[in-house]
Amino acid sequence: MKLKFFIAIALFGVLCYSCGDDKKQENNMPEVEEVATDDFEYQVDQFADLKILRYQIPGWEDLSLDEQKLVYYLTQAGLAGRDIMWDQNYRHNLTIRKALENVYTNYEGDKNSEDWKNFEIYLKRVWFSNGIHHHYSTAKMKPDFTAEYLLQLLSETNTTLEGEAFDVIFNNADTKKVNLSKDADIVLESAINFYGPDITTADVEAFYDAIEVDPNEPIEKGLNTRLVRENGKLVEKVYKSGGLYGAAIDKIIFWLEKAKGVAEDENQAKALELLIEYYKTGSLDTWDDYAVAWVNSTEGDIDWINGFIEVYNDPKGYKGSYETIVEIKDFDMSKKMAVLSSEAQWFEDNSPLMEEHKKKEVKGVSYKTVIVAGEAGDASPSTPIGVNLPNNNWIRQKHGSKSVSLGNIINSYNNAGGSGRLQEFAHDEEEVELEKQYGQLADKLHTALHEVIGHASGQINPGVGTPKETLKSYKSTIEEGRADLFGLYYLLDPKLQELGLVEDWEATGKAAYDGYIRNGLVSQLIRLELGDDVEEAHMRNRQWVSAWAYEQGKAENVIEKITRDGKTYYDIKDYTKLREIFGRLLRETQRITSEGDYDAAKALVEDYGVKVDQELHKQVLERNSQFKSAPYSGFVNPVIVPDMDENGEITGFTIKQPGSFEEQMLNYSKEYGYLE
Repeated sequence: MKLKFFIAIALFGVLCYSCGDDKKQENNMPEVEEVATDDFEYQVDQFADLKILRYQIPGWEDLSLDEQKLVYYLTQAGLAGRDIMWDQNYRHNLTIRKALENVYTNYEGDKNSEDWKNFEIYLKRVWFSNGIHHHYSTAKMKPDFTAEYLLQLLSETNTTLEGEAFDVIFNNADTKKVNLSKDADIVLESAINFYGPDITTADVEAFYDAIEVDPNEPIEKGLNTRLVRENGKLVEKVYKSGGLYGAAIDKIIFWLEKAKGVAEDENQAKALELLIEYYKTGSLDTWDDYAVAWVNSTEGDIDWINGFIEVYNDPKGYKGSYETIVEIKDFDMSKKMAVLSSEAQWFEDNSPLMEEHKKKEVKGVSYKTVIVAGEAGDASPSTPIGVNLPNNNWIRQKHGSKSVSLGNIINSYNNAGGSGRLQEFAHDEEEVELEKQYGQLADKLHTALHEVIGHASGQINPGVGTPKETLKSYKSTIEEGRADLFGLYYLLDPKLQELGLVEDWEATGKAAYDGYIRNGLVSQLIRLELGDDVEEAHMRNRQWVSAWAYEQGKAENVIEKITRDGKTYYDIKDYTKLREIFGRLLRETQRITSEGDYDAAKALVEDYGVKVDQELHKQVLERNSQFKSAPYSGFVNPVIVPDMDENGEITGFTIKQPGSFEEQMLNYSKEYGYLE
């Protein structure tokens, strides 16, 4: 899972987290060492609500040639599947992208007009979101130019875009990539291309309920397929060589075969071999075998995430989005954080969970800080900052999991500059100073606790189905909230100082609580259009956690709502009592998960996590309008260029930074456009 894990929260001053997620969690991990040079330009571009950043690959030169080859081959494998994510996001995305790119590269008319500038912005927004729906809100992005202007551009560049693919850019069809409204048919009314356009929620439920799996080691039903109707019958189109997305998958296999040839050890080679076999066959049993081999491959300096993994984009939580991240170990930071993994059982034993919901033995939580060398699919351009995998619960319980923090990504966020929003939305100077002194560390620790301890904690009662089956569309937000709460409960615990992770546990915990409540109740609203409900799983969980805590503490004024000069603030009056409230909610959220209590999950999310106070929202948007810094950030990837001898053998590599966002996007389409 991401923290967007994939993690996607907004902090003000730094970006927050993808469980995930992103997807898109908060920027929470211990202090990252400075690796940047003074003159490195972190920001590439800014447009609409988006900022494009760069990241470096520190330590690259310390890798052996074979290790560098392994990284290169894995990044190429990831990019080979890039177009899969575009097609998964929406059935017309690739057609639209190819047409818009052809216009962009061939238009010779007036490029100083407002219409052309708006066309460029729209194309860059589409690039960023891997399609025409916003990467975070999932709402369809409307262009600030007319259909007539686009027709003119198409005509002048001899570009074809017609029918539904043209009309949908401007009309009111397919307005939400993922529609989680309780009043909607969440499958039929979601534009995501995991299901045929005529498939309903009832169709999906009936189809997958009829598939029997081993209750002790269940496969992730439907993870790598599209469900469609053919001749009146529901059938799955499997993502595999020779199947759906076969042209791109064959290229993925080609590069994975090369990677296997330079694997660092037998365990790594075995994992890669199983991943290749999975792509060849589409077998979910093989996927589980691969996940077990991957989670047990821990000795190498290079690691990867590759496959159809996170299910946040599926309103029913079955279908995995394509994503890859290639990682190099950050040895110093990983050593510092190993202590948290080693104490996982202590955190479980001392948590406020009911005894029957606690794990008697927390299995193999492997936690490392890594250096990202390349990302693709659902991890790019919008990236998580922390990841915990595999997602299949029985594998996690039996074999453990890997949790990583993306150190150089976090470093880029922290070096990209603040926005001034902290002073606007914090209640007073004391809150501002706590954030400035302890905020980054608090956020990083929250990510660590969320990923390593939170997602690994708790157990489901015997005979109860998986959360995907029992909690249905509320599964993701309940799980992210549960992990958030685990982290929040321990962020105000002297144990963190005892373990040497903080110098002042109380100040760090207060900064964490201030930031979470401020974001959950106020500042994350800048990500929504006025009038919108909260749809994204992480945003929902931050709101329902914060709103529930506020309401529970009203009688004792634990959190005070303050209006000053027409502006709303939330001021925590009693941090200790707030911790107790977080503990009670953690206990209840685990109970909901362990017992599969759908009604309680629905009530918690719908009552506290979906609806927005429209007066407050309007106020927040007005207060935010003074700031120029975009609320969302993403990245271009460094380009790893092989150096060849006269025989075509790789002798080394050169790392280059792309000159612009447009340059990288157009190059990717040219080099990795394997799907029609």
